[in-house]
Parts: sequence; structure tokens; C-alpha cells
Amino acid sequence: MIIELNAAQIDVLGEIANISMGNSATTLSLMVNRKVDITTPIVKVIRRSEALDDYENTCIFVQIHYIRGLNGNNVLILKEEDVLVLTDLMMGGSGVVQKDGIITELHLSAVSEAMNQMMGTAATSLSSLLNITTDISTPEVNRIDVESVKIFERMFDGANDRFIKIAFKMTVGDLIDSTMVQLFPAEFAIDMIERFGLTKGVKG
Repeated sequence: MIIELNAAQIDVLGEIANISMGNSATTLSLMVNRKVDITTPIVKVIRRSEALDDYENTCIFVQIHYIRGLNGNNVLILKEEDVLVLTDLMMGGSGVVQKDGIITELHLSAVSEAMNQMMGTAATSLSSLLNITTDISTPEVNRIDVESVKIFERMFDGANDRFIKIAFKMTVGDLIDSTMVQLFPAEFAIDMIERFGLTKGVKG
């Protein structure tokens, strides 16, 4: 089944993303003791095979399952260098790291906690926006080789080839000026759009 979204639906997704992830920036800011901005969501409908086109070598995938309120899951994609900076700040460091630093289990554990708190805040925002109670699972973190999408393929159930890619501009003080990507199946997006329409008194 091929799913397409019109311009109005894409605008709704951008509005939802801007509010939920904007609130998450405050949560992350408290964890790293730096001003954090997550803004300017750019929403695109892509094919599954295009999900990693913007990344070279490896990146960090954080998978979140909704266990209440919404049916589905989504993934946040972070650059390795950004993860190194964030986790160094979380552990009391300066955030100045080597660009080719090695990602360890400690880094993955730390970023999992950061994303857990951020997405918990985002879930609370969604609860208000969609007028439902939502809850998420503990994030699953993977270091992905972009040349091999096998792990990525296993993250999403179903055979639908259409995904929603939302690219956010993320800045952390003067240490990070980068992009964070949120990715989820088109069916999940349509569910949110329909619920959002109901809360606004608009026919879905």
C-alpha cells in the first residue's frame, strides 16, 4: 500500500513536531547545563531505502515504542560526534571532544537516558496536543553502519515503504550546530494527524 500525504497534513506534522520536540529541548538543556534549541522541523515523505542518505559511515539510532495512547514506534537519528559532545556534557565535561572519538557502551547508556527523558517530555506534549494519555518504552540504542540497513529494517514492522522524516536543527550552546532526525512509518503519522484533527474540531 502506498501512502501519500498532502501539504496540509505535512504542516500538521510539522506543528506537532515543533511543539513536542521544542519542549524536549528544555529537558535536554537541564541535563547538559547548556542552552539547547531544537527548532525548524522540515517534514518529508521518503522511501525506506532513503532513510540513511544524509549520513556517512555510522550514526546512532534511538528507537522508541509507544506503549499507551499511540500504536507504533519511531526512531531518532543522531550523529556520532553529537552523541560524544552530549554525553561528555552529561558527565560534567566541557563538551570539547575529538571528532573521531570512539563510541562506548557508556556513551550509548548516557544517550539512552537523555533520549528517554527527552521523549518522555515529548510524549507528555503529545498527550496534551492529541487529548490522549501516552507513554513510551525505555529507548533502544544502536550504533548503525549506514552501509548495512538490516538492523534498521528490523526496527519497523510491516511492509509499507513510506516513512516520515522530520529533520530538526539542533544547537547546544556553541558546541553543536547540527541536525537531528526523527523517523516513523506513514501509518503512525496519519494516526497522529487524525487525532490532532479531532482535537481541533476538524474532520479527519
